[in-house]
Amino acid sequence: MRIAQVSPLFESVPPQRYGGTERVVSYLTEELVRRGHEVTLYASGDSQTGAELIPIVPRALRLSGTNCVPTVYETLMLERVLSDADRYDVIHFHTDHLHYPLVRRLNTPAVTTLHGRLDMPELQPLYAEFDDVPVVSISDAQRRPVRGARWLATVYHGLPRDLYTFHPQAEDYFAFVGRISPEKRVDRAIEIATRLGVPLRIAAKVDKADRDYFEQEIRPLLDHPLVDFVGEIDDGAKNDFMGRARALLFPIDWPEPFGLVMIEAMACGTPVVAWRNGSTPEVIDDGVTGFVVDRLDQAVEAARRVGELDRRRCRDTFERRFCVERMADDYLRAYRRLLVAVPSRPLTGVEAYA
Repeated sequence: MRIAQVSPLFESVPPQRYGGTERVVSYLTEELVRRGHEVTLYASGDSQTGAELIPIVPRALRLSGTNCVPTVYETLMLERVLSDADRYDVIHFHTDHLHYPLVRRLNTPAVTTLHGRLDMPELQPLYAEFDDVPVVSISDAQRRPVRGARWLATVYHGLPRDLYTFHPQAEDYFAFVGRISPEKRVDRAIEIATRLGVPLRIAAKVDKADRDYFEQEIRPLLDHPLVDFVGEIDDGAKNDFMGRARALLFPIDWPEPFGLVMIEAMACGTPVVAWRNGSTPEVIDDGVTGFVVDRLDQAVEAARRVGELDRRRCRDTFERRFCVERMADDYLRAYRRLLVAVPSRPLTGVEAYA
C-alpha cells in the first residue's frame, strides 16, 4: 500500500528527547516500512526514517532557535502533501485540523489521528461542521467530548518490543517522567513519595509556557532531600530510569488522551500508579499493571503496595496490548475500512494489508 504519514514539525521523527506524537509517528512508519508498504514521511529534515522523507523544514521547530510562526510551515507542508496526493492510497495526518477543509475535497482517502485533548468548547462547532472527515482516537475516553465526529477507530499507541528491556528487580525509588506543567501534577508525585519516605526521581522538561509555574510552584519542592530532579532525558536513559523504579507515578489532573509513558513503564516491567482521568482506566489493568486511584490517600496506599504486583505481568501485558505490531495491525484495518468506503477510487496495492 502507498501511505503518506504527515507529522507535526515541532519535533523531529523520532524526537531527540520529549515528544509523544512524533515518537508514535516514527514507530508506526518504521513498522509499515518493515512490512513492505511504500511509505512517505512528511516531517522535519532532521528526522530519521526508513521511509521516503520529504523534509518541510531543515530542523525541528522546537530546536531551530528561531521565533517562527508554526502555521507558516504547516501551511507549506499541507500544500506539498496535497500536491502529491495522487501518489498515495491513504494519507494519514497527525497534525490537528488545519487540513480539514481541503482533504474533504480530495479524491485520495485521508484519515487524521487526534493526539490531543478534545474537551475544549471551540471543538464542538469544528466537528459539527467536519463530521464527514474520518478521525481516529487514541483512547475511547478521548472521543467522549466530540461524539458526533466521524470516528473510524480507536487505536492505542504501541512501542517496538525491543525499545525497552524487562527489569525484574526494582530499586528503592519512584519515577516521574514527562513534562512539568499544572495538569501533570508533579507536586502530587512529590507528596506521595515524601509521605512514604521513598526517593523520587523526576525526569521532565520545562516548556517556556510553564516556566513561571515551575519557578513559583515546583522549584521550592525540589529542595526536599528525597527529590532528585534530573531534567529531560532520551529513550536510552528512560530504559534504566523507569525500569529500575518501584513504580511510575502518573498523578495527572486532566483528561489524558493516552499517556505514552505508562506503556513505556509497563514495557520495562514497572507498574504505574495513575489518577483516574481520561485514558488511564483503559491503559492500566487495576491491580495487575498498576493501580488507578481517585484521591491522594489512595495513591499513597497504592504506591506502598506496588511491590505486590508481578513485574513480569506488566511486561506481558505490554507485549499483548501495546506493541507496535498490534498498533500497525489496527491502523491497517482502519485504512482498509477507509478505502472500502471510497469504492470509486482504484485501490492500488490494497492487497498488502498484512
